Amino acid sequence: MFEELSEKLDGVFGRLRTRGLLTETQIREGLREIRRILLEADVNFQLTKDFLARVEGRALGEKVLKSVAPGQQIVKIVHDELITLLGEKQEGLKVAPVGPTVILLAGLQGSGKTTTAAKLAKRLTREGRQPLLAALDVYRPAAIDQLETLGRQVNVPVFADRDEKNVAKLAKRALEQAVRDRHRALILDTAGRLQIDADLMDELKRVSAEVKPTEVLLVVDSMIGQEAVRIAEGFHEALGLTGVILTKMDGDARGGAALSIRGVTGVPIKYVGVGEKMDGLEVFDPSRMAGRILQQGDVVGLVEKAQTAFDEDEAKRLEKKVAREGKFDLEDFLGVMRQMQKMGPLESLLKMVPGVNAKALKDAKVDPKAMKHVEAIVLSMTPKERRRPELLNGSRRLRIAKGSGRTVQEVNRLLTQFKQMQKMMKSMRGMGMGKGKGMPMGMPRLPGMFGT
Repeated sequence: MFEELSEKLDGVFGRLRTRGLLTETQIREGLREIRRILLEADVNFQLTKDFLARVEGRALGEKVLKSVAPGQQIVKIVHDELITLLGEKQEGLKVAPVGPTVILLAGLQGSGKTTTAAKLAKRLTREGRQPLLAALDVYRPAAIDQLETLGRQVNVPVFADRDEKNVAKLAKRALEQAVRDRHRALILDTAGRLQIDADLMDELKRVSAEVKPTEVLLVVDSMIGQEAVRIAEGFHEALGLTGVILTKMDGDARGGAALSIRGVTGVPIKYVGVGEKMDGLEVFDPSRMAGRILQQGDVVGLVEKAQTAFDEDEAKRLEKKVAREGKFDLEDFLGVMRQMQKMGPLESLLKMVPGVNAKALKDAKVDPKAMKHVEAIVLSMTPKERRRPELLNGSRRLRIAKGSGRTVQEVNRLLTQFKQMQKMMKSMRGMGMGKGKGMPMGMPRLPGMFGT
């Protein structure tokens, strides 16, 4: 969501970096450009003003003006102040000292509460905190059905009663079941409204009084910009929010909500939702987010995605096969491809790599279907061909191209790159792989990934 903001800021910093020395006038001109960019991104006016006042105070200091690389110094100052603006440190979920941790999700209709509840349930399950989902939206048609469907997807039980209309009673009974079944967390999916109103707030207050939640999290659509800040202020005043979850962070929003909510309300952003998949809920880290905005990458986030997606048993099996037998075939290649797919869209992964900026990604023409094309080609081969790629002569390649709906050139490219990866794997074997050193998983450039 920060692509446009990142690209514009990078343009300003690029001009500042090219100059050996910077005058006060040049710095102020650069800061005026940054001010315009932030306001265009829908960042709160007063926050923008205070932010730039702090940056200017530090940027005009003697150390910056007389430094060898003043442009880099200013980037560092902006980075530090962005971290402050976003909340300084990562805020995790609080855990109740006794009994299940009760998490009340609130928000307006269309913000993605129900999907977020399921995503959060999956994340807590992965962390070893088995949750219970509770359907408290008794107004929206099929809301309970939706939560039950999502609950089955993430393998988390759902408490629901279609006959009970008293939401506070439902919350109390859900808590009783969570205690009885020894769940470590209870996630309450509450009803929303088209706008903040007294009835909605009164209902949420009754639920809160009944179950005394450890966390009251506002789920808000990041695409609505400054309106998200106003909504957060309204809910915080009525309920005393403990955190915010921003959804649709992979959309084309300008980024103003993420940069403004903490500064205006004082409420920390705890998670951000990206994509429709159930594992698309990331912990919000101000330092890492500032790095992404300034196109410095997010290596920690990339490693976390890899740890979540990659099957440890499969990785050990592959390491053993390559280390002891010196073999790496197209079956193994396909397995690695599928595990990479679990990490999310290729474009979003590349954004987390330091040095890959938004303009480079646009110029690269990243094909989001590249992985699917590779999978189609490999699956069009027979099991014997996947195990013995040397059998793939011209007629077989033509058959595979027709079967996968791709071109012969793409099949040839994939096989060439597979051979490169095969060589790399074998060279690792000669470097002592398999003796406790682990196996780095390098990947070749995939056909179609960056255009033709």
